[in-house]
Amino acid sequence: MDIRAILMGVAFAVMWSSAFTSARIIVQDAPPLSALAVRFLISGLLAVGIAALLGQRARLTRAQWGATVLFGICQNALYLGLNFVAMQTIEASLAAIIASSMPLLVAAANWVVFGERVPALGIFGLFAGFAGVAIIMGDRLSAGVDGFGLTLCLMGVLALTFATLAVRGASSGGNVLMIVGVQMLIGSAALFPAGLALESWQVTWSWQLVAAFAYTTLVPGLAATFTWFVLVRRIGATRAATFHFLNPFLGVAIAAALLGEALGAGDLLGVAVIMAGILAVQISKQAKAAEAAPR
Repeated sequence: MDIRAILMGVAFAVMWSSAFTSARIIVQDAPPLSALAVRFLISGLLAVGIAALLGQRARLTRAQWGATVLFGICQNALYLGLNFVAMQTIEASLAAIIASSMPLLVAAANWVVFGERVPALGIFGLFAGFAGVAIIMGDRLSAGVDGFGLTLCLMGVLALTFATLAVRGASSGGNVLMIVGVQMLIGSAALFPAGLALESWQVTWSWQLVAAFAYTTLVPGLAATFTWFVLVRRIGATRAATFHFLNPFLGVAIAAALLGEALGAGDLLGVAVIMAGILAVQISKQAKAAEAAPR
């Protein structure tokens, strides 16, 4: 892995992890579902427009369209929608930690449900990662975390895990940016009715809200997605996924630095264990892929 790939991977992890802090700022002053719907409308139109200028077209098979719609609803509407609502009452750091468990959930489901062979290091990583989550959950529950918000975050990461498993192997035919834009527009279309039905449009305008909204739309929404796909094209999905191990630490560090969220000893221990678990799982995947490669 060359230095450029490393820098891209770290940049992606920073951008992805920072989304929870900017979302926390947004939902304190704006209705979460409606704000997210507007964000996806803007991001989706920008992505589709740029993709069209690059000559990309949404030419997909029926199966690929099904995967695109499923991912747009599960990732953008359910996963992020539930997280935005949850962050009205829980801290950004906790939401980031729960979301960071997605690679562990996908690996566990592939092992238990689909019978995928997992090396010993990967099994150790799974148990270590879930143990780290349990440490943090126990610490936060004893401190009186909002149970409803916590439940919404858990439901969100399960929705994203389901979508990831359901569309595994699906391909967009190379028109990556166009498909990402379409997924965002699908998420926006799903969120607007929910926002209209469940929320009142009450916004407390401030420069912090405007800055957080613009940042969330352009950086985690577009730049991180673009960086991820360029990284995958450069080094492959398995190796690129290794950078996910940085997300728990970066998520809590950014929230602590910008929002002043307190971190206890249990949080720090749990984050370290989760990071080690995710890294072990990803390294085991790389080793397995290397063994299966033709010689």
